[in-house]
Amino acid sequence: MESGPEFLGSMWVRMAWISSIGRYGVDSVARYGRVLLMLVDTVRCTPQRPLRFHLFLHQCLHVGVYSVPVVLVTGAFTGAVLALQTASAFRLFGAENLVATVVALSMTRELGPVLTGIMVAGRVGSAMAAELGTMRVTEQIDALHTLATNPVKYLIVPRVWAATVMLPCLVIFSDLLGIMAGRFIMVDVLGNSPVAYYKRTVQFLDFEDIQIGLIKAALFGLSLALIGCYQGYSVRGGAREVGFAVNRAVVSSIGMIFVINYLVTAYFF
Repeated sequence: MESGPEFLGSMWVRMAWISSIGRYGVDSVARYGRVLLMLVDTVRCTPQRPLRFHLFLHQCLHVGVYSVPVVLVTGAFTGAVLALQTASAFRLFGAENLVATVVALSMTRELGPVLTGIMVAGRVGSAMAAELGTMRVTEQIDALHTLATNPVKYLIVPRVWAATVMLPCLVIFSDLLGIMAGRFIMVDVLGNSPVAYYKRTVQFLDFEDIQIGLIKAALFGLSLALIGCYQGYSVRGGAREVGFAVNRAVVSSIGMIFVINYLVTAYFF
């Protein structure tokens, strides 16, 4: 049995370790609570005049149009790899004609929305955190208060709704490229029938599958924009803190994407 100073020292180490875990849990809950409060402010400020629709269109350009190349590359190679892997496995059972079904359902339900959300979180979520964090440390957000301009209305509302609207559009591109890449692998590379691939794609692919993927994409866009804006908006300190905010925004957004993906999947299936 330990006794005396050694026992007290080991107890202090254990308590400090437990305390750090508890502190991290409390801080995480408080952080996501503040993100939800920012969502409430965003919804409340959205219908307030002036609407500044041009800011929304500007963010749609940055979030959606400029993200198309990386999303297309991701979707195309994901569909191609998926077709190669499933064709290799299904060949053992003589079920290569089912590869089209697997590619279509996997892209529309899971891989298209999730991978698109992750890529956009890395590209757009980090940019939002860096931009708002730089505005915070250079006191530009304080200047908006001085000019009687609501920073949430001016900075966060267009970014959040642009990401929410544009993510489903990007997912549609990703799904189409993934299915087309799977068709290229099965028909042009492996020599299967294009008619069979088309029939198997439309036979088991329902509108509900596409709808679920688009719902996921909208929620992914909403969450990554909120987290990115929150991390940048709440920066305190200098330029060093902006880098930490960008890192937290990307990691938290990707983690939230996986959580939302599970919750939506569990709800519908």
